[in-house]
Amino acid sequence: MRPARLSVVLVAHGSRDPRGAAATSALARAVRRSRPAWDVHVAYLDHAGPRPLDVLASLPGRRAVVVPLLLTKAYHGRVDIPAVLAAASDLPITVTLADVLGPAASFPAPEVPSLLLDGLVRRLRACGPSGAVSALDAVVLAAAGTRDPAARATVEWAADALSARLSLPCAVAYASAAPPLPGAAVDLLRASGARRIGVASYFLAPGYLYDLAARSALEAGAVAVAEPLSDAPELARLVAVRVDESLLSVSAAA
Repeated sequence: MRPARLSVVLVAHGSRDPRGAAATSALARAVRRSRPAWDVHVAYLDHAGPRPLDVLASLPGRRAVVVPLLLTKAYHGRVDIPAVLAAASDLPITVTLADVLGPAASFPAPEVPSLLLDGLVRRLRACGPSGAVSALDAVVLAAAGTRDPAARATVEWAADALSARLSLPCAVAYASAAPPLPGAAVDLLRASGARRIGVASYFLAPGYLYDLAARSALEAGAVAVAEPLSDAPELARLVAVRVDESLLSVSAAA
């Protein structure tokens, strides 16, 4: 008998905004196209369905990798998703947890920031006319926000890396939980002499917090706001990197 296909379960936070589920579904389709041998599923921690445990329960006798669709290892990555894995230990399925898509520490493996930065730059280039990035003189990296200082440190690391990639000043901003708001970050950059400020979106999907970040930045005078990463090719490749890493880790421990 042929071995069962590897099941990959993409776990998103979930949103009341239907655009969130649409973006997650688009990413799942991109992953399926890049890895047709995988059986790719989508699950949500809140609001939308199905729930991760229900999806895992539907895969008896299978081997599954759970991939958190998160850019930081804040509360959902540290508590909610490990709780799902603990509950799944009673199911007749072998489950492995992959790391979050963003850097999980201040000094991540080289391939992770490279893919993330490529995706951020892709979205930034797409949000204006040709040469939009070259026309900017500063960038704000806008994220959802978290009270977890270690998670915020990884966002700050991403902003520093994006600044180096673009050779532009890059300030961090958050839509919630921590200052500054994107509009305040735009104000600070303008006070330092920047005039054409763009916003790179450290979001996986659109929703309330993304809209809040975009509105805050535009009202303060930002000239362009990038769309969330969603199904960017780099993000689909990053999912594959996280799955491969988790499988290698299991093999090494065996």
